[in-house]
Amino acid sequence: MTDAAIDISAGAFRPGTSDAEIEAAAAKATRHRRRTVIFWRVAILVAFLGLWEIAARQAWIDPFFYAMPSAIAQRLYEWTTEGTSEGPLWYHLYVTMEESVIGFVTGSVAGIIIGVALGRNRMAADIFSIYIKVINSIPRVVLAPIFIMILGLGLASKVALAFVMVFFVVFHNAFQGVREADRAMIANARILGASNWQLTRSVIVPSAMSWIFASLHVSFGFAIIGAIVGEFVGSRYGIGLLINIAKGSFDAAGMYAAIVIVMVVALGAEYLMTMVEDRLAKWRPQPLHETQ
Repeated sequence: MTDAAIDISAGAFRPGTSDAEIEAAAAKATRHRRRTVIFWRVAILVAFLGLWEIAARQAWIDPFFYAMPSAIAQRLYEWTTEGTSEGPLWYHLYVTMEESVIGFVTGSVAGIIIGVALGRNRMAADIFSIYIKVINSIPRVVLAPIFIMILGLGLASKVALAFVMVFFVVFHNAFQGVREADRAMIANARILGASNWQLTRSVIVPSAMSWIFASLHVSFGFAIIGAIVGEFVGSRYGIGLLINIAKGSFDAAGMYAAIVIVMVVALGAEYLMTMVEDRLAKWRPQPLHETQ
């Protein structure tokens, strides 16, 4: 870097600064910020786990109820290499993911379609809004035993609960995204002769994509919650069953190990969702924090 240095954080540039120097300084600032974020994330995690381990070993907290990171890691290793008392860990994980993915996909598709349809039709929205509010007011956990009683202990009852958990989150965001679409763009499209279908496909839906993706980021976590709650209430396989068995035997390490598995899967799904969003929404400007 020459004397024509750049103060990226303050947004000030010295006279004579070239475009190449500006880009290099911006790239350097971005790398520095990314490394700082990763450092603090790792440092906080290590400090938390270390304090937890020390507190359990020094009997500041009761390890019978709170376990300790080393015991949780040991249980994960045993499940991975030797399997669980109810079968291979990978099969339990496969069952839970199958239920979650099917519930997520069907709930998301239904939520987007119905949200966009009602967002575009005010009369239909006014008619069905009361029913949607009533159904949405029902606690999701209450539905788990009902679905199991009606659909049995198999796949269908867990998918149904995951579907309900996802549907209302995506529906409300899609509906609100359609209602918040840019009126000027809609008016311009109508002036150019766009039909209702062309208007919905080319203007309304792209405008609502930010709202929809915001709901998709959190809805897969809700799908996993729905599947696990259903398994917890009654199932033959799944991570929820492992949590239920660990609870019944007062195996704190087993309960925390199952929770760690769920968190890792949810983080992986969040990462994949971010990649898909970045590919489908390249036209959007970057958030301000990514350019600083």
